[in-house]
Amino acid sequence: MPGRIDAGSDAVTKLSGTIRPLVWLVLPVLVEQLLALSVGFTDKWLAGNLLTGAEYLAAVGLVAYCLAFLPGLFAIPAVAATALVARSVGAGDLPAARRAAMQSLLLGGLLAGVVILMAPVAGPIFLEALGLPAESAELARRYLGIVLPAVPAIMVIHVGVAVLRGAGDMVAGLVSMSVVNLVNAAASYALATGLWGLPALGWEGLAWGTLIGYCLGAVCVVLLLARRSKSLRPGAADWRVDPAWLRRIMHVGVPAGIDAVANAACHLGFLSIVNRLGNVDAAAHSVAITIESLAFLPGSAFQVAAATLAGQFLGARDAVRARRSVWLAAIACLGLMSVAAGIFLGQADRLAGWFVGGAGRQPEVAGLTAKLVGIVAFAQPPLAILMVLSGGLRGAGATRAVLTVNFLGLLLVRLPLAMFLAWPGIALPGGLGTVPGLGLGVAGAWYAMAADLTVRALAILIIFKWGRWSREAV
Repeated sequence: MPGRIDAGSDAVTKLSGTIRPLVWLVLPVLVEQLLALSVGFTDKWLAGNLLTGAEYLAAVGLVAYCLAFLPGLFAIPAVAATALVARSVGAGDLPAARRAAMQSLLLGGLLAGVVILMAPVAGPIFLEALGLPAESAELARRYLGIVLPAVPAIMVIHVGVAVLRGAGDMVAGLVSMSVVNLVNAAASYALATGLWGLPALGWEGLAWGTLIGYCLGAVCVVLLLARRSKSLRPGAADWRVDPAWLRRIMHVGVPAGIDAVANAACHLGFLSIVNRLGNVDAAAHSVAITIESLAFLPGSAFQVAAATLAGQFLGARDAVRARRSVWLAAIACLGLMSVAAGIFLGQADRLAGWFVGGAGRQPEVAGLTAKLVGIVAFAQPPLAILMVLSGGLRGAGATRAVLTVNFLGLLLVRLPLAMFLAWPGIALPGGLGTVPGLGLGVAGAWYAMAADLTVRALAILIIFKWGRWSREAV
């Protein structure tokens, strides 16, 4: 199968070369990421074209952040699964690969249960803290209440695909996200508009379509794990809790999990800064993030490929090829995301208008969105470096360095700079007064985002080039 690197006595031979494995790993993930992004594209396009009012776009933007936050909770088992399965496959140790896979899924199931139990209490507090105006916040609450039962399905997709990627099977994610996307698009549109005699549920129809899509996508991943990847098919012993393997998973995954949760929390903090500027700014931010996510396609694909190749080459005790594969992925991604930046600069107005049913339909949102897309275009090259080199470090098990860079960059650069640039004044705690800001609105927040991405990219570049990550023990 293209994109799959099987284990066995000829594992090192099949890992030989760098460019060819990279290409076969990237292409399926690139299509997969396009399909994954299309889930959010569908909801935002439907909200902007079928439902009138900036509050719907503002609410769907908050929903997108929350759904992106959920996979971050499963980063502990997912990142560990990719790294441990990749090293085991690279070393030809299939029993170890199976044990790592199943123990990661068990841990993911436990985390999914915790999320469902905590959601009724923590959910309302969480939404209120994000600062969205009341009408938009209520729309988001109704949507997330419908989608909540999909949390276990999201876990199965996220962790299950991570296991298959560690084994070099990049097609599994493509297949599962094809199911999620096609079902979500069809069901959301049909239920929102009342197509085929179904009830016209409007906003709630988008949520039901998303729920159905994720559940069927999870079924697809389970079938792929059971049938397509015979080398990963578990035995009864693999499903028993194994403290030794759980410790290994925690050793690799906890820093990545903290990184993902802290990263998501900081992004939600950034969203709360934007939400307090009003529905128009929040709606423009939501649409601009969706447009920018087009550039994430090569970034995400090359990031996954870098993680898989770094882990497998290190498992085969070939540190030279591990480094070379990540460098090649970074260079290729840099070129593609630079092209995306040029498209953003030239087509920002058209892209913004398409999401709101034409620039004349919601002119304030469309104009502001185009401005934000122009700002973030300049951050695409550093974002490419940050994503791919971070993926290579995680694939090698060096998750602590990535955690440190991401957390400090978001906490010390993006959030304080966004408040200063976006708000006219920053109220100090304890009634100590107000610090004046520049009051640039959501554009100021996006200038802060571009600065943060640049700083973090430089830090990751230094760590990757001069660090000892290729000696990390997993």
